[in-house]
Amino acid sequence: MIQFLKNIFGSSAPLEESFSALRVDMHSHILPGIDDGAENIERSLELVRALQALGYRKLIMTPHIMSDFYKNTPEIIRGKLAELQKAVAVAGIEMELACAAEYYLDEGFLEKLQNNEELLTFGDKYLLFETSFLNEPLNLREAIFMMRSKGYKPVLAHPERYTYFYGKFDALATLREHGVLFQPNLNSLTGYYSPGAKDFAERLIDEGLVDFLGSDTHGLKHTDSLRRVLSSKHLSKAFALPLRNSLL
Repeated sequence: MIQFLKNIFGSSAPLEESFSALRVDMHSHILPGIDDGAENIERSLELVRALQALGYRKLIMTPHIMSDFYKNTPEIIRGKLAELQKAVAVAGIEMELACAAEYYLDEGFLEKLQNNEELLTFGDKYLLFETSFLNEPLNLREAIFMMRSKGYKPVLAHPERYTYFYGKFDALATLREHGVLFQPNLNSLTGYYSPGAKDFAERLIDEGLVDFLGSDTHGLKHTDSLRRVLSSKHLSKAFALPLRNSLL
């Protein structure tokens, strides 16, 4: 694959051979049957194998938690993790598996914070969250303050996909001054989601405003697209940043 791409782009093109420099993917929807990701354990195993082939050695899987759609709990998520860990062991796949969650910023999330309910984090109390893609939540900064006041380190999933920040890059960058870490999706570098998301992800890398890179894998279409990311000049540039993936 790499030699094929070199033949196309020239030997001087900044190509990566795999995502082994990251080692850890901290955003995916691979646990079976609990959100819009893998439908069953067979598909979960396919995705684990695909990510292993791309160079990953640890997957921190993050099912959606949304009050109106995906009412997952830590108990449900841990149960599915145990199910997949057993299946991976039986299949002889060498992959470390762990879990956290991707929390949608809604009233239910704020209630969980206020009530000191258990929230699933990864690493050093990193808490992955997302918002509406179209409309900025009125309580965004309140939620960030609450997360930090409870000792969490908020990580904004795929910041390049929030269209309400388009044309307002400085407003997004300001969130980092309030302690928010940024995790762009790797597939944004191919234009997978939109040209706007690609431009925004590239600017985040150019400005050095990237703390984690995530696959946000839901299905094989995402792992197939990840192969194309390896030819992105911005991937090499991102790998030169002090990313936290490999520390998890």
